[in-house]
Amino acid sequence: MTIRETFLAEAAKRVLITDGAFGTEIQNWKLTEADYAGDLGLAKDQKGNNDILALTKPEVPETITREYLDAGSDIVSTNTFSANLVSQADYAAEHLVREINLASAQIARRLADEYAATDGRPRFVAGAIGPTNKTLSLSPDVNDPGFREITFDYLKDVYREQIDALIEGGVDFILIETVFDTLNAKAGIMAALEAADALGREVPIMLSMTLTDLSGRNLSGHTVEAFWHAVRHARPVTIGLNCSFGAEQLRPHVRTLSGICDTLIMVYPNAGLPNELGEYDEQPSTTAGLVREWAANAQVNVLGGCCGSTPAHIAAMAKAVQGLPARAIPVPPVKTRLAGLEPMTMAA
Repeated sequence: MTIRETFLAEAAKRVLITDGAFGTEIQNWKLTEADYAGDLGLAKDQKGNNDILALTKPEVPETITREYLDAGSDIVSTNTFSANLVSQADYAAEHLVREINLASAQIARRLADEYAATDGRPRFVAGAIGPTNKTLSLSPDVNDPGFREITFDYLKDVYREQIDALIEGGVDFILIETVFDTLNAKAGIMAALEAADALGREVPIMLSMTLTDLSGRNLSGHTVEAFWHAVRHARPVTIGLNCSFGAEQLRPHVRTLSGICDTLIMVYPNAGLPNELGEYDEQPSTTAGLVREWAANAQVNVLGGCCGSTPAHIAAMAKAVQGLPARAIPVPPVKTRLAGLEPMTMAA
């Protein structure tokens, strides 16, 4: 069986569980700049460069990954959200992109295989690709709407470097997550498809959009339905939502996606909204109760957490959805579906 077939077979049995946040968990370690920097001798301050810990303090991402597996995760993601040339330029660590991604993927792969060997239940590894801090759809200069800081081809090449290293490290999927700009996601998709072609085998893609307002649009202005129309050609093994808001605010948008997408739905919201100190107060039982509604209504296939979520949140989710049936993938009628900022379906 291919990895896609294995994953679909597991998802047909039950609601699967992915992991939770890395960033907020890493903050709990109270690391110093020296912890981040290690002995790499980089020119800039490394505090906050979570991705580089795979090289300088690998016990941190390893411990967090292990805690999520202990909590019941079927999928663990690599700690590589910002492990790309664009983002690592902020830390003068561009030359370490391949090394960071390779090390992060190897950590996740080793632990996933270790847990699968103990009970025979497959564990999967998603190579996490973040949106970078640049946007292809919008100008950063209000006086020059046509200006772009980077080009599509450049960003595609940036993603390709990251994806090649993640695949070499042993990931099962490429997870293009927190998509605030649909064009950025398309650059990631093209890079993933090119990497798969070079290998001569499929590397399944997971896509996860983030909403920037309660109307249900991302920063580039696309609704969830328009986003699906824009990326369906990539045949993602999962599509869904992450970050954004807490589960309560995502309810209508999850329902929309579930009804139109002929693939698996994966949703991993923040643990509520942050308080005035930027911390997340929503308790595991609350988050689990909210996402359970989606599972009980057969609207999701994979659940997990984003900012503020902890292993306790993931364990509560796993317990809450135990025994609930998996969402069946719908078979929508064949029509021409297009997207601008709004979806368009051509009449027969």
